[in-house]
Amino acid sequence: MSRAVPPQVIPRPPTWQPGAPAPWADLPMGKRTGIGLDRVLDALDGVGQRGPVPEDIAADGVLGSAILVNEANVPAGLEVGAAVLAALFEEEGEARLILTRRSSGLRTHKGQVSFPGGRLDAGEGPTEAALREAYEEVSLDPARVTTVGWIHPVVTMVSASLIVPVVATLAGRPHLVASPVEVERVFDVALAELADPGIFHEERWGIQGRTIPGSADDTFPVRFFEVSGELIWGATARMLYELMTIVLTGRLGT
Repeated sequence: MSRAVPPQVIPRPPTWQPGAPAPWADLPMGKRTGIGLDRVLDALDGVGQRGPVPEDIAADGVLGSAILVNEANVPAGLEVGAAVLAALFEEEGEARLILTRRSSGLRTHKGQVSFPGGRLDAGEGPTEAALREAYEEVSLDPARVTTVGWIHPVVTMVSASLIVPVVATLAGRPHLVASPVEVERVFDVALAELADPGIFHEERWGIQGRTIPGSADDTFPVRFFEVSGELIWGATARMLYELMTIVLTGRLGT
């Protein structure tokens, strides 16, 4: 690591191996900077992920088998149970993404970097839940938010439901206040910073007794981004990986 980051519990197995470089690693600097909101919107449109979250987002036909090579296979009938908000605003021609570091006092994922979000309340869809949670966690006014697209759901080793990332834009930098019960830090990072190959690495993990669909050696990729003094991994890193792959290469990241 190039700089100290807050401690986190990372359940790295002893058999882990280095993974592949970022799909955008060979892009010239000019292609990895100047990433404005229009470029993000065009990229989402190009892969069919601009617009409202599909109502059948949990269906196999939407997810596709390649998307399921994550931390766990998705059981049949698993429904969306949580949502997060990937909110972007633009400064000096660069789109910036709002992130939080979760409180160290929380029961799960303590101290991890995440998007604002949480579980769906009764009767809520992913967009409503993401907006409500962003307001509760960082005081992001829903009236300032324009939802523009979505990223494929992920399932983690400790979750019993799919988590849907909702992509949104803001007219400018918002005034945010972290709720201390849930959030230790709220910050933002430019997509151009996330596009630096030097802050990304991938590892291949295997879990004894677990079969990983689509993997010849029953391992799955775990992605890491080190940026803004934080280490991002797990579900949030997988969401970032898909978003960055779409924006920088025009194809879906799995």
